[in-house]
Amino acid sequence: MKIYKNEITDPYFNLASEQYLLDTEEDDVFMLWRNRPSVIIGRNQNAYAEINRGFVTDNDIAVVRRLTGGGAVFHDLGNINFTFITKKGGADALDFARFCQPVIDALRALGVPAELSGRNDMTADGRKFSGNAQCVYNGRVMHHGTLLFDADMNSMAGALNVDPEKMKSKGVKSVRARVCNLREFLPDTDVVSLKTYLENSMGENAAPFSEDQINGINKLKAEKYETWEWNYGKSKEFAKTVKKRFPYGTVEISYTSDHGVLTDVMIRGDYFGVLPTDELERSLCGARLERSDLSEKLADAGKYISGAEPYDLITMFEM
Repeated sequence: MKIYKNEITDPYFNLASEQYLLDTEEDDVFMLWRNRPSVIIGRNQNAYAEINRGFVTDNDIAVVRRLTGGGAVFHDLGNINFTFITKKGGADALDFARFCQPVIDALRALGVPAELSGRNDMTADGRKFSGNAQCVYNGRVMHHGTLLFDADMNSMAGALNVDPEKMKSKGVKSVRARVCNLREFLPDTDVVSLKTYLENSMGENAAPFSEDQINGINKLKAEKYETWEWNYGKSKEFAKTVKKRFPYGTVEISYTSDHGVLTDVMIRGDYFGVLPTDELERSLCGARLERSDLSEKLADAGKYISGAEPYDLITMFEM
């Protein structure tokens, strides 16, 4: 496994670095990194709905879209992020435990009561300190997650617009109530020391990016990850938008139809999936707004929205 020692705190660079490694590395990869204050939104989310635009603008908080699904997360220098990249193998489903367990084991060795909770969280004493996400890209799996060590909870709460339905399903009333900083459990450790410890727990051969890699990452950063088109997306008007929360996440479907035939579809949400949702959107265009036609088009919905059944999505279309 190649271990990259990344000291760069530019969120646009760091999100670009993950894709660059997916594009160029053949070996398994592990990397730890930190970002200046930023909101990192899921691949399928509506950026405008996830952020408090006034707060992020006034506080110079970057907004960057990542390759993976899931919900929006807040990063600052009190947060450590980790990335695993491996061969896909024969797995057709997302496997969070595979990548979270080495981190959990390392934290438990320090006395943190860490455990995997729900579909993609790591918790300590019932409170979340890590959110995780995965994607399959170019035949490889990328898993990344956050580790809140000494994050600014006020900035986190101010920057994110949390869906009330999501909080209701968690049984708590605020972001602050359901998250914690690892510093509570490691009062004699600082964030840099923890990052170094975690790097060493994975191996002792960590190396920085080469000059060629930095140039390649900066090119991808400028062409994609710093652009408005990637992070916010072009605005588009749809005739109908329906949003529902399921056990596997929130799904929002916007669509336009002409004489009962779908002409344009956009699917958003904080769900996970093995395949990119835009493939499903394209397949739905031309489908009739009839249960039989939609059932056929949505037969493999679970590959695009992990956990989804065709019936779930069919109920979101007006017929």
